[in-house]
Amino acid sequence: MRRNNRRSKKDRNNKKGAPLWMVTYSDLVTLVLVFFILLFSMSQVDMTKFKAVSDSFNKVGIFQSSSSILPDDGRESVPDETETGTPHSLDSLVQEVESYLKSNGLENVITANRNERGVVLVLQEQVLFETGQADLIEDSFGFLESLGVMLKEMPNLIRVEGHTDNRPIETYRYPSNWELSSARASSVIRYLVENNEIEPSRFTAVGYGETRPIAANNSSENWEKNRRVEVIILDPEYKHNEAMESSN
Repeated sequence: MRRNNRRSKKDRNNKKGAPLWMVTYSDLVTLVLVFFILLFSMSQVDMTKFKAVSDSFNKVGIFQSSSSILPDDGRESVPDETETGTPHSLDSLVQEVESYLKSNGLENVITANRNERGVVLVLQEQVLFETGQADLIEDSFGFLESLGVMLKEMPNLIRVEGHTDNRPIETYRYPSNWELSSARASSVIRYLVENNEIEPSRFTAVGYGETRPIAANNSSENWEKNRRVEVIILDPEYKHNEAMESSN
């Protein structure tokens, strides 16, 4: 009997396998690992959604209607040319303006051309103002009315620039050509806004005085060319580049 007790005690001591506490510990470690894997997976999903929301706001705009903030197939939508004022629509506008000028016999005093800034309409002084004045003459109302109708249908920003010749001016209202050129640009903008209900924030008025002539200031004919107002229908891409350059 004593020998049997010793053998059974020895068998218990030599029993193979991990202790029972280690099994419980392994289960606990496994659960902790699974928990952290779930946390990591959830954080990855949240970052993906956040990036999608951020990209949606940057490319589409917060106030633009959309059925979902997530892209359908990963491709960016192409903006409509008629909505953004692309070079193609501006080229068409040049042709329309030139046709209007020709049909109304104004091609000798008003010109239209296309350059990197957009569509530039050059209005000579005699169709807008008396010499040395910034009040619009009555004969200018018809053209400006038609111009306003065209501008109202376009989303582009508009820059109106006043220019003079180099002969000095010194009056109570206009102490120099700076004031005169700025006042002329403002008069054109005010007429377009008040008579065509165009959003004022689309306009910028600039007065260059005599600093940007298009002809040498050495004759009556050239002085007449330099006294002008330029209406620039800005190309959106040019405006973007200009803003980027000014911020650098």
